[in-house]
Amino acid sequence: MGIVGILLLPITFLYDLATRFRNHLYNIGHKKSFQFETNVVGVGNLAVGGAGKSPMVEYLVMLLREDYQVATLSRGYKRKTKGFILAGNEDTAATLGDEPYQFYTKFGNDITVAVGEERAWAIPNILLERPATNVILLDDAFQHRAVRPNVNILVTEYHRPFCSDYVMPSGRLREARSNAKRADAVVITKCPGDLDESKMREIELCLRPYVRPDVAVYFSEISYQRPLPVFGRGGEVANNVLLVSGIANATPLEQYVEKEYNLIDSIRFPDHHMYTRNDLEKILQKFAPIAPGDTSILTTEKDAVKWRSSDFGLDFSEHSIFYLPIEQRFIRNGKAFDDFILSNLR
Repeated sequence: MGIVGILLLPITFLYDLATRFRNHLYNIGHKKSFQFETNVVGVGNLAVGGAGKSPMVEYLVMLLREDYQVATLSRGYKRKTKGFILAGNEDTAATLGDEPYQFYTKFGNDITVAVGEERAWAIPNILLERPATNVILLDDAFQHRAVRPNVNILVTEYHRPFCSDYVMPSGRLREARSNAKRADAVVITKCPGDLDESKMREIELCLRPYVRPDVAVYFSEISYQRPLPVFGRGGEVANNVLLVSGIANATPLEQYVEKEYNLIDSIRFPDHHMYTRNDLEKILQKFAPIAPGDTSILTTEKDAVKWRSSDFGLDFSEHSIFYLPIEQRFIRNGKAFDDFILSNLR
């Protein structure tokens, strides 16, 4: 913990006290937590920021969609709407939030995509509208204790696992490390592909005091896929790349792009940034003098859905613009994780 974190300890103590009291009310039943007959799988983390929750949800969708009627349920962070919404053709990132809209554009009618701040109220609405649904994936729901999943997956980043972090504002944790005992599985995300067994054991030893003895720890990495055009124009990404991203931590993405391409520049926006016409005009202005014929703009899938879903009144036809899809891939024991999920579904 740095000097700033130490100075913030009095506020951290009060925040920690408040979250402990809230959890205690749920633990003793003073606050109600609902469990549903339908399978509910929760995905969440202890820290704020991107820990790989969305790739985990997408992994579960791909695992389950052939044999189950799957729905995803998110809060819809930074959307411009309120209440419960089932995704439809008229929706955009503005009405659903960027990640739910990404689920919808990627999986279409293979699954149901829903948003709603109150998950305990939203789940019955999903079942009313789509009665065949038999698995609901709760995105970013570890702290949403009004619903009790039958499987609770906790994800934590390799470069900053919760066992070496602190409660806000001294650190990034939304609640104390000890609350990891609510997890039924822990997935370490964004691991380097060459992670060895000794480092895995070191991280697992760090986590063990905070999780139940029966809980398995899994290790996964981000697998970058072949870039795809944002606006339907074909071709290949040029060797020279201008990278644009609005994610929690762009450093791993930049490191990957630097290995694969000649990274001219990287423009960072805040996580979940809702782009404006002015933002994209500035990006295109930066791009204009860099020999467009042998240079591409590369962005993330989460950013691409926002670029496509808004009417900016700009002509992108002359520009080479691609996004980089990602998938979660297990480094070891991937089949054991799949079997664990399937064995806990009714």
